[in-house]
Amino acid sequence: MKHILAKFAVLAAGATALAQPALAAAVAEAAPAAPNPGNNAWMMTATVLVMLMILPGLALFYGGLTRSKNMLSTMTQIGATACLAMLIWVMWGYSLAFGDTTYEGTLGLFISGGSYFLAGTDASSTAATFTDEVISKYVFISFQMTFAAITAALILGATAERMKFSAVMMFVPIWLTVVYFPIAHMVWAGGGLLFEDGALDFAGGTVVHINAGVSGLVLAYLLGKRRGWPQEPMMPHSLTLTMVGTGLLWVGWFGFNAGSALEADGSAGLAMINTFVATAAGALTWMVIERAAGHKGSALGFCSGVIAGLVAVTPAAGNSGPFGAILLGILASAICYVFVAKVKAKFGYDDSLDAFGIHGIGGIVGAIGTAVVYQPFLGGPGDGSTPLVDQLGVQVFSVIVTIAWAGIGTLIAGYLVKLTIGLRVSEEAEVDGLDIVEHGERAYN
Repeated sequence: MKHILAKFAVLAAGATALAQPALAAAVAEAAPAAPNPGNNAWMMTATVLVMLMILPGLALFYGGLTRSKNMLSTMTQIGATACLAMLIWVMWGYSLAFGDTTYEGTLGLFISGGSYFLAGTDASSTAATFTDEVISKYVFISFQMTFAAITAALILGATAERMKFSAVMMFVPIWLTVVYFPIAHMVWAGGGLLFEDGALDFAGGTVVHINAGVSGLVLAYLLGKRRGWPQEPMMPHSLTLTMVGTGLLWVGWFGFNAGSALEADGSAGLAMINTFVATAAGALTWMVIERAAGHKGSALGFCSGVIAGLVAVTPAAGNSGPFGAILLGILASAICYVFVAKVKAKFGYDDSLDAFGIHGIGGIVGAIGTAVVYQPFLGGPGDGSTPLVDQLGVQVFSVIVTIAWAGIGTLIAGYLVKLTIGLRVSEEAEVDGLDIVEHGERAYN
């Protein structure tokens, strides 16, 4: 009897052991995925780093490049634009770009819906990453919100020192709705036109930089040149503040690029090192070109090269090896230098702080160049399954679509503002400075 009972015990134990994996699998399948606290913490940090890029980073960078009488105006426009973009994002922007409702047919290629005012989202809601992991949906919404905010603010570099504050506040909601949200959906959302086409844009070469640069150029043409430009010298009033802003932008850009991996993993690490080396290459290249052109290597050149390298590596951050990123930084810095130093003067457009010359052109170089540096023969993470020529075609198409959409959309938004309240300050206000006329205060007393 004891032997029989022992056998039954052994059989029962074996059956239990066999059942446990199946039971665990069933429970795992039934239970919703929970955010990894480490990934959540990293993404919250990355979000704050992108916020650092806007205030104080971009505000100091742009502000230092203006004349002292327009310092506060520039910074205030950037801060107010970012705040307005954040509110619009949670009301309808997130829904149009990444909403839970996917539209069938052509409409779904350009926008989504169903999540207006963040309907259906609570503290337990999650958002997918590029693996089986998830993160808190509120964290993902916040992260993407900072991208919308900084993209709108970047445009102001092309319009500095002559656009009315009220015009900025009217332009931003229209532009975000017509231009930014659809492009973000097209590139980064499942079902989006360029996403489905296979476009590579890790952190915003098209969505952020080409978009803002081209929009800034169009708006600069609508506004016209600053009074006295280019005959009168309009030198930056504080390269010290611009240098501080540059440093803050570089630091914040690690949240921008490495955060776009959506996890604290190897892809984020790759984006991090690429953000270091491409930027270093861009900064030194600009100064070398200055020297070769018969000038002295300047602080302004250093800052410009830093931004050119950062912009170019943005779409390639997780899509390139470190040495491919260095090549992108060198190439983008050289091409941006030509547009800033030569092309702008030749064509006579007043891109005040070179938003188009660096962000627009650097974004184009980076977006197209990503097709090359993605390839395994340059140490990229690609597996070679998509031929270089095919990927180049996809990247060029994404650039053309972004340029066309941003250009036409900005033209519409700009004309709506121009025909209603007007875009530009009066000549008297421009002479006295926007700080005192628009805001009743001065940066320096």
